[in-house]
Amino acid sequence: MLHRFAVLAIFAVAAVSATSPPRVFTMCIPEIYAKECGEMMEESASKGFPIACISGRDRYDCIERVGRKEADIVAVDPEDMYLAAKNQLAEKAGYTIVEQVRTKEEPDAIYRYEAVAVIHKDLDINNVQGLKGLKSCHTGVGRNVGYKIPITKLTAMGVLTDINNPEYSARENELRALSTLFDKGCLVGTWSPDPAINQRLKETYSNMCALCEKPNVCDYPDIYSGYEGALRCLAHNGGDVAWTKVIYVKRFFGLPVGVTPAVPTSENPSDFRYFCPDGSKVPIDAETKPCTWAARPWQGYMTNGAISNNAEAIQRELTQLGQIGENEKADWWEDLLLLSDKTLAVAAPPVSPEEHLKSAKYMDVIERNSGAPERDARWCVWDGYALNKCRSFARAAFSRDARPRFDCILEKDEAACLKAVRDNGADITLIDGGSVKRAINDYNAKPIVAETYGKGSTKVSERPAVAVIKSGSSINGLADLRGKPSCHSGHVGDFAGYYAPIRTLKLNGLINESNEIDNFFSKSCAPGAPLNSKSCELCVGNIKIDDDQAKQATKCKPTNAEYYNGGKGALRCLKDGKGDIAFLPLTALQQLDKEKDDAGKPEDYVLLCPNGGQAPINDWERCNLGLEPPRIIVSSAGKSPNSLEELNQGWCGGTYVHRQHMGQVECLGRYSTGLWQSLKKT
Repeated sequence: MLHRFAVLAIFAVAAVSATSPPRVFTMCIPEIYAKECGEMMEESASKGFPIACISGRDRYDCIERVGRKEADIVAVDPEDMYLAAKNQLAEKAGYTIVEQVRTKEEPDAIYRYEAVAVIHKDLDINNVQGLKGLKSCHTGVGRNVGYKIPITKLTAMGVLTDINNPEYSARENELRALSTLFDKGCLVGTWSPDPAINQRLKETYSNMCALCEKPNVCDYPDIYSGYEGALRCLAHNGGDVAWTKVIYVKRFFGLPVGVTPAVPTSENPSDFRYFCPDGSKVPIDAETKPCTWAARPWQGYMTNGAISNNAEAIQRELTQLGQIGENEKADWWEDLLLLSDKTLAVAAPPVSPEEHLKSAKYMDVIERNSGAPERDARWCVWDGYALNKCRSFARAAFSRDARPRFDCILEKDEAACLKAVRDNGADITLIDGGSVKRAINDYNAKPIVAETYGKGSTKVSERPAVAVIKSGSSINGLADLRGKPSCHSGHVGDFAGYYAPIRTLKLNGLINESNEIDNFFSKSCAPGAPLNSKSCELCVGNIKIDDDQAKQATKCKPTNAEYYNGGKGALRCLKDGKGDIAFLPLTALQQLDKEKDDAGKPEDYVLLCPNGGQAPINDWERCNLGLEPPRIIVSSAGKSPNSLEELNQGWCGGTYVHRQHMGQVECLGRYSTGLWQSLKKT
């Protein structure tokens, strides 16, 4: 069952002033950072620069909330700017980028980095068509300046052709086009998340590995890969053209970079030239402006038209917040403001996100599509809420390089979706691990992607459900729990917090029906339960705010605004003495961070075994309430290998995905970081 995320307003701060208090701006933050936002508000208010927060499901939801004037500010990547520019709210919203996250090394640079092509000065080339048959050096497959930008621009110029052939996946279309255009190259990396397909592609288009340090491997580490490696390939390994960033060209040739003075190298810039999209050549020196193919904009802070007259006030606030966060080295400084030791918030002339992207020649880079025309990956869901989530995910995934693009189809239930996948009415659907065998046997389904959960899960990505008590507790068996208060990671739909304890209590004859769990325990916190039930009595809502109405609004909600939500929330409930027992996934217990989670340390707890007695946490194999199989994305086993490869590449082949949107997956039969966490954050 899909996890549901309610969008809840949280936090309110009043500016303290004697006469006419300044406006307190409201930042929208992904709900996973609710704790950090509380800390930011406390610290900023104490320094005289108060700010308020509301939480959204994720950054995309926050973009829409800013567009609806429910919040004033959201921190964004260029891909988020694209989502804002393409949002139906865009015209009414009046989205504006008012401040940028720039590096301290280049605080005056207009863009984060600029993509360039570098050639030998004597290369006989006068137009982009002259690239045909040359030897090309790239940073790596899927990367911006060395892959996506040249593919996008050369395709638009008609130099790369046959890039939408329906016989091939999007990735293979790109590799075929590059392999046909260039005589040789170095393009390292994982060409497919499937090792067998990766090997096939590298054998088929082996000329694009010929200039690498290890052509038969064609993967990282390689001295001719990366930003500097591409230049090394050009200068020392027979390359004719290198695709890289301006800043690395300057470093490679010993030129000054921003505020950093020149550091001489053995490379001679007078032997090389920038090759421009119009076919001209530009010297490489400290005075001449490079000609660029595209640029990646800085991250920044986006507002709406309702506060356009307050741009300077918001800029001052954000700049001050950045300074406060840096002085404190606070978590919120990094997670909410997207800052680090190497960056700072810089006020910039307000600009619309669309104009910002177009001026960087980056809009078409985000939109590039090398797959078959009009071929989408159709994702089947079976309720209206999931349909809305799917549509949001589809937009976010497309902006972050998931190809083919996703489309969303609504059916009445899981069986109907499996039937649609079998009969080619849909391409993929998400099912619980327990449904996989039936899906394979009855609907000819083929698993292609599974969730992974990290430390605390089994080798096959199962999550053990455990019952946890404090070390030193006198509780020694399930019968001892009758009449005791309990803490749960969740309610209906939550395996470890709800289904596993009910099943275990039934097997031990302590209850007969599921609804008897409310009477077995004296009171509980099981986020997601009906608000006025005993299962919500111990929940506390958002404890970071001194506002009873806001606390009540967030109480017992299955979101991170509820302090006791989820596995780590159940441990907080136990640690705080609200309950005597906590039911949660082992992953939450074994992934505790004592500095961030406020849920104690693993050694503070022991397991309560279903057959009686206590056990150390590491003895979970004999002391658990059941194993929850990972949720699985399935397609049809009747699809062609190419179609399955393309679907797999769409999920698992993405190159840059912000953690607020996606997460870890296992592409079945292989391991990869990909574009997925079962809609939890997108």
